Amino acid sequence: MTRLLQTIEPILWRDEQLHLLDQRVLPHTEKWLTYHDSDAVAEAIKLMVVRGAPAIGVTAAYAVVLAAREAWFSAGENWKEAVEPALKRLTSSRPTAVNLSWAIERMKQACASLSKYESPEPVLLALADRIQQEDIKANRTMGQYGADLLDNDSIVLTHCNAGALATAGFGTALGVIRQGFLDGKIEHVYVDETRPWLQGSRLTAWELMQEGIPMTLQADVAAGALMASGRLDWVIVGADRIASNGDTANKIGTYSLAVLAKYHGVKVMVVAPTTTIDWLLENGSLIPIEQRMSSEVSEIGGHVIAPVEVPVSNPAFDVTPASLIDAIVTEEGVVSNPSKEKMQQLKKEGK
Repeated sequence: MTRLLQTIEPILWRDEQLHLLDQRVLPHTEKWLTYHDSDAVAEAIKLMVVRGAPAIGVTAAYAVVLAAREAWFSAGENWKEAVEPALKRLTSSRPTAVNLSWAIERMKQACASLSKYESPEPVLLALADRIQQEDIKANRTMGQYGADLLDNDSIVLTHCNAGALATAGFGTALGVIRQGFLDGKIEHVYVDETRPWLQGSRLTAWELMQEGIPMTLQADVAAGALMASGRLDWVIVGADRIASNGDTANKIGTYSLAVLAKYHGVKVMVVAPTTTIDWLLENGSLIPIEQRMSSEVSEIGGHVIAPVEVPVSNPAFDVTPASLIDAIVTEEGVVSNPSKEKMQQLKKEGK
């Protein structure tokens, strides 16, 4: 079994600062931004400098390190109280991605265990690094689990970007595709452009081309025709939040793909770490859906393409019912034909 080396790391901690690869300007410009305060990181998450639920979680963990450092120098032994406003601002930066609140809560628990008389930075930095390394390890495990579900020479479609850029490295959906290609399971990948942010054309296509994985970019609306041709075997996507019954929130357009896939007999695979599962939500109707600014739809690259002041709906995500999903792949195992009962079994086995 061949393992692909990690080739892209979008999140780096270096020289006591956080460095993020600015995903807004890829693929034409590789630009790194440096952050030394948590509020700036919260804004970076909101503005999609970094995106993808696992990557947001890792970034938030390092932002807590920065927030605690700020609070220690400004408030001394009262740093635990002083850090709270910054953590609230971080938590509200992207409401749908559950990894954000999960990572912050894990860091808060570490804060609570620390003495108020010593700098929290060393312990918190070690935990943030551990969260990052755990994500990479989970991605590689999921990559193999997902690849093992594929037949040889499969043709697959992916939507948005669930690759190394959306995680700490290697990727979720693209982790399966990377490993599947290495194992001879994937012959070709179709990539939806993914309006309105074009993460497919800007990011996923770039990642696949970096590693020589055969791919074809297509408009989102071409997916139905591709499925009707009979050439497609799987739709493989990531997730931003999964309810306890398996309903999955992912980039807007995923639900449409799942409905088309069901009609055409194409299988659907969701790939996400268990940290993306919100065990407190009974079903997908309870997942908060982020509404983003209208200019993301009415403009492309700063160029206005719609009538001025046109009313715009811009939900960032939609929810795919578990009944339309053939497999949810996590680092703890695979849930085939997910249901509330099967998801609960995964929860028990993961403890």
